[in-house]
Amino acid sequence: MTFSLDDLRRRPDIEAPGLAAVDAADRLILDESAAARQSLDDGHLVVIGDSYGALTLGCAASGARGIRVHQDAITGEQALAANASHVGLDSRFTSLPLDADVVRDARVVVMRLPRSLDALRDIAGLIAAHADPEVVVFAGGRIKHMTLAMNEVLREHFTRVDVTHARQKSRVLIARGPRAGADPAPRQAVHDELTVCAFGGAFAGTSIDIGTRLLLDHLPHDMPDEVIDLACGTGVVAAVIARRHPRTRVHASDASAVAVASARATAEANGVADRVSVVQDDLLRSRDDAGADLILLNPPFHSAGAVTPDLAPRFFADAARVLRPGGKLLCVWNSGLRYPAALERLVGPTVQVARNTKFTVSASTRR
Repeated sequence: MTFSLDDLRRRPDIEAPGLAAVDAADRLILDESAAARQSLDDGHLVVIGDSYGALTLGCAASGARGIRVHQDAITGEQALAANASHVGLDSRFTSLPLDADVVRDARVVVMRLPRSLDALRDIAGLIAAHADPEVVVFAGGRIKHMTLAMNEVLREHFTRVDVTHARQKSRVLIARGPRAGADPAPRQAVHDELTVCAFGGAFAGTSIDIGTRLLLDHLPHDMPDEVIDLACGTGVVAAVIARRHPRTRVHASDASAVAVASARATAEANGVADRVSVVQDDLLRSRDDAGADLILLNPPFHSAGAVTPDLAPRFFADAARVLRPGGKLLCVWNSGLRYPAALERLVGPTVQVARNTKFTVSASTRR
């Protein structure tokens, strides 16, 4: 089958007008790295931050084999696998966690720049610590999401950073000469005796966002034996529940590998890791139907950097699948997003529990 970037899809992530599986930055990264990849031996190419497979499959279609890939979102991994299978390139790459093995002895790294400087610092440090001394990194993105501080972060770990000309509102930073490498470690902050841990790129970092604080202030006094924290982020809600309710076990899940690592570190730091299990999952796909009494949710509204109102209803629908009849979904959301109609339709009767100047906490009962 002839490969074309235009044929890539985002599934199982949201697919809607204006939400593309490939953009101009992907194409520029591939073009800028083409010469460096041309004579590369198998197994020495690494792809990081590939949204839906454009970078990986673009390299594979040019002949690369043994590509090592890390994507933070599990939906990105699933989209890459589906796209690769469709075009017959699924044997060309291996998906790996963000650790030393994914970048060890790499000669070329192609990557999308993360928006978080801490995430970029973690990735750059890891490459500098474990890649080949001659490694060349091609890190690109949309100009509207890039800052000069990204250049400085790369210069912390590489002796030379070059900047390409802009094309279609995209640009690539090219880094050489790795130095001062380091494996990622979670940052920590203490809030009211709760230790929050966060690897670079985790939502809200080591802070506790306003919506989560409102949800914490209105948690039920009585908890069932098991609670689900869907889209758990850094694990703040899961850790608080486990500390307040010693008999309750918490199943926490998130699509983001960084969030999962952060939540596990948060549970460990607060001494509740034995009662908080954290998994990377697309929604609650690993959970059976109609088995949960209580699900807590602070739904995301960004998909690969794009703001979309279509994301949260997927969470509501899967929460409804997992809740038993009469079970409750306790949800916090930005009041301007007007979620009650979707909650009523997808879950069941919904009431307002609390509201401040920006956020609302609602409780929906599974019909």
